[in-house]
Amino acid sequence: MERVTISLDEDLLGQFDSYLEKRGYSSRSEAIRDLLRDRLEQEKLAEDKAEDAVACLSYVYNHEQRELSRRLAKTQHAHHHLVLSTLHVHLDHENCLEVALLKGNTRDVRKLAEATMAETGVRHGNLHIVPDDMTRSHHIDRRMHSRRFARATSS
Repeated sequence: MERVTISLDEDLLGQFDSYLEKRGYSSRSEAIRDLLRDRLEQEKLAEDKAEDAVACLSYVYNHEQRELSRRLAKTQHAHHHLVLSTLHVHLDHENCLEVALLKGNTRDVRKLAEATMAETGVRHGNLHIVPDDMTRSHHIDRRMHSRRFARATSS
């Protein structure tokens, strides 16, 4: 690992330290690494440079909407190569929350998510997408951060 020095004004450093405390980081370095990874992931996605991605698609829909449940299931079956898993929760007599974990070509994942969220009766849709190469290259660092977090919250 290479050491880098940065200069921050006192106000920005104070805000950053508050952020660290709220998020449970044990070091400024780990927080900066996570912020950089996040920003680089977003840039890669914005520039359409991520060939493959993993994603979490969540949406609330009215299951009373005519044929909507059937259409959603049919769409997922038609794209079974992208859908890893789904979670279905009944919120009340009319509304359901569904979460779909997706993996595959970034454009295909995004198209499936957009088509799902555009269905009449689907509302509150959200797609969180991460370039697949970013998940593999930093697996060890994120696992170490998780252990630190577990220790910090168990005290």
